[in-house]
Amino acid sequence: MSCQRKFWKILVLVIAGVAALGWVVMSLWNWLLPSLFPGVHQIAYLQALGLLVLSKILFGGFRGRGCHHHHRQRWEQMSEEEREKFKRGMRGWRGRWGRHEDADTDADARPTSPKDPAAGV
Repeated sequence: MSCQRKFWKILVLVIAGVAALGWVVMSLWNWLLPSLFPGVHQIAYLQALGLLVLSKILFGGFRGRGCHHHHRQRWEQMSEEEREKFKRGMRGWRGRWGRHEDADTDADARPTSPKDPAAGV
């Protein structure tokens, strides 16, 4: 099967799945919420799709799920030295707001004296 044909099949399945899920959200909302909470109105199909997208953003995010096993396999194939090197590299990126730790250690390693204007006295 060609890649283009496979792509179109997957795209059609995704669109059909989202459409069906939107219908399920609309049906459940219109069946349950107006009877449980007075003052809540029924929603239309497009509002249900919007609610579905909003809940995905707030609770699920847009992360991919299929590649996690790849990272585990890669980790298992690393030698102990490679794992330590990777861990050291990752520890260096723990700074706030994406700043590299080395930038903080350079500033901390600089000798400060009361007469040094960089000391903030």
